[in-house]
Amino acid sequence: MVASEENSALFPIFVLTVMALPLVPYTVFKLFHAFSKEKKNIHCQCSVCLSSGKYRQSIFKRISNFSTGSNLTLVLLWIVMMVLVYYIKHINHEIQVFEPFSILGLEPRASDSDIKKAYRRLSIQYHPDKNPDPEAHNYFVEYISKAYQALTDPVSRENFEKYGHPDGRKGIEMSVALPLFLLNIDGASGGILLLGIVGVCILLPLVMAVIYLSRSSKYTGNYVRHQTMSAYYYFMKPSLAPSKVMEVFTTAAEYMDIPVRRSDDEPLQRLFLLVRSELNLDHKNIRQEQAKFWKQHPALVKTVLLVQAQLNRESAALSPALLGDFRRVLECSPRLLEELMKMAILPRTSQGYGWLRPAIGVVELSQNFTQAVPLSARKTAGGFSEGIAPFLQLPHFTEAIVKKITRKKVRSFQEFQDLTLQERAELLTQVAGFSAADSQDVEMVLEMMPSITIDIKCETEGEEGIQEGDIVTMHAWITLRRGNGLVGALPHAPYFPFHKEENFWLLLADSVSNDVWLSQRVSFMDEGAAITAATKAIQVSKEGLGSSLKEISAAVKEAVEKVRNGSRLVMGKFQAPAEGNYNLTSYCLCDSWIGCDKKTTLKVKVLKQSRAGTRAGDLAGEGLTVEDKIEDEEDEEEEGFDDYESEYSEDDEDDKSTNTNGVGGNVSVHGEHTGSSSDGEE
Repeated sequence: MVASEENSALFPIFVLTVMALPLVPYTVFKLFHAFSKEKKNIHCQCSVCLSSGKYRQSIFKRISNFSTGSNLTLVLLWIVMMVLVYYIKHINHEIQVFEPFSILGLEPRASDSDIKKAYRRLSIQYHPDKNPDPEAHNYFVEYISKAYQALTDPVSRENFEKYGHPDGRKGIEMSVALPLFLLNIDGASGGILLLGIVGVCILLPLVMAVIYLSRSSKYTGNYVRHQTMSAYYYFMKPSLAPSKVMEVFTTAAEYMDIPVRRSDDEPLQRLFLLVRSELNLDHKNIRQEQAKFWKQHPALVKTVLLVQAQLNRESAALSPALLGDFRRVLECSPRLLEELMKMAILPRTSQGYGWLRPAIGVVELSQNFTQAVPLSARKTAGGFSEGIAPFLQLPHFTEAIVKKITRKKVRSFQEFQDLTLQERAELLTQVAGFSAADSQDVEMVLEMMPSITIDIKCETEGEEGIQEGDIVTMHAWITLRRGNGLVGALPHAPYFPFHKEENFWLLLADSVSNDVWLSQRVSFMDEGAAITAATKAIQVSKEGLGSSLKEISAAVKEAVEKVRNGSRLVMGKFQAPAEGNYNLTSYCLCDSWIGCDKKTTLKVKVLKQSRAGTRAGDLAGEGLTVEDKIEDEEDEEEEGFDDYESEYSEDDEDDKSTNTNGVGGNVSVHGEHTGSSSDGEE
């Protein structure tokens, strides 16, 4: 009886142990990740962001953020563990150890006469002839009689006093941590039990694995469907205009799965009237253009209108059903735009270059999408060479406010930033009609905006000069500064309801040939990862040059200090092209802010090959060249389209021909920026 009770308690203990081994470390990891995540979520504190509710930590918001599938499962498992602990504790209290002296109510050293007296006394009370109660009968047989026999028999008593058990020394008992119904099986229940074990332990995991693999095979590592990647690869063209990038973006398979409901027809018609001016329709044939627009796939029409609702801040006109689809479109957009950017800079030419024009268009679309600014706001208008888009990302700013500022000879966003605090406050309060609180919101956002400087150097390691066919190494230090002193921060994006981190793209490109020679994404959020990457890169670079340990240690220490002060190291390699002078441009593009991009010119002279050097085979093994299997884009009929030009569309006159006075040898540019309409932040 005692053994059966012990076996019944072993199975819950076994289950508790199996659950606790993975659950406790995973819970500690989740808590650590949650606390570390809270530390780096430094967001905008302006009244527009606070009133949007995006960062409001109400009880309902906290419950909503917590109520994810993994968190609820974690809580449920901990509840099960607590129930098991209580059950095991309760079972252990109920298990009674066989103690003959205690059963008879005697002291351990009682005499034989005392044992007989106690037995007679208990017999009168519990004997079946004296007490007809069944429980009394069971207690007399199972406990009183066995206790009397164990103490009256000399051998049994000696064993009990010596070994603690009437049967003498007992060997090691092995118990199986399984429930009793698995141990007490007969022929009929055995087959059913076997089928249950096979189903739960083999078939169920197999079915779950098949379902998971069938679903995960449709997605890439960034949780973007392979069908979307194929569409982006097919529609991406080297001459793709920035305003046409959105047409490629909306072809994602994720958006084609958006449900199409008849009840959405009327709200979509109203939304169409609100955003019609942004759809690039030919106004000369407006009826035909509208009919052509509505004849497209219903999911595509819906996606385009919902995207325009974000760009034009018209989400208030959406029905409750459309709001759910609208949030779905926004939630997918960051990773879709990231993959679209990768398709633009994917090496396609025989030299292994990507395409600059569509890459800039993707980043500009991401900026407008995050800040909820229409693409038409980038057009040169009202005396602003870069358009009014940078102003519209500021709180309380509208097109009418920008027109008022224009009258005071503020012709660019850079001029607006260059004003002193007092001058800007007077301009906003006296001309724009802002209150003191509104002006403070504007100052707060301006202090959040990043200012970028670039220190870039291209060289062939261990060689003097750059010769055709050499492997050129680019070293670039990108430094970020903000008016509020922060480095890693979340952008001011009150109209984007999801978590969005700043990302920067460094492109080394030839704007004349539209070729991207080198590209890399840069983030300022994770300082620890940046220190690790910079340390490893510096060590490998210095060891390759044969530097001493002291020199390597000094270089690593300097790099770590730079990272802690807001800099990030970007390194990459590319093969030097044919002999000639090249006017390259390094672009540092932000995917969240409008007007914070930086452009730096870099003149490189490639000499004729006169030494063996490092050949292209080193890079060929890394798969940097992809054959261009897409036919050239046919001439598009754009006469009737109102297209805007990118801020990088017009190249300087110096970039239209190769520079005959280029700089030979290794090239280094330190913090000199030129030419972009968004260079006002320098």
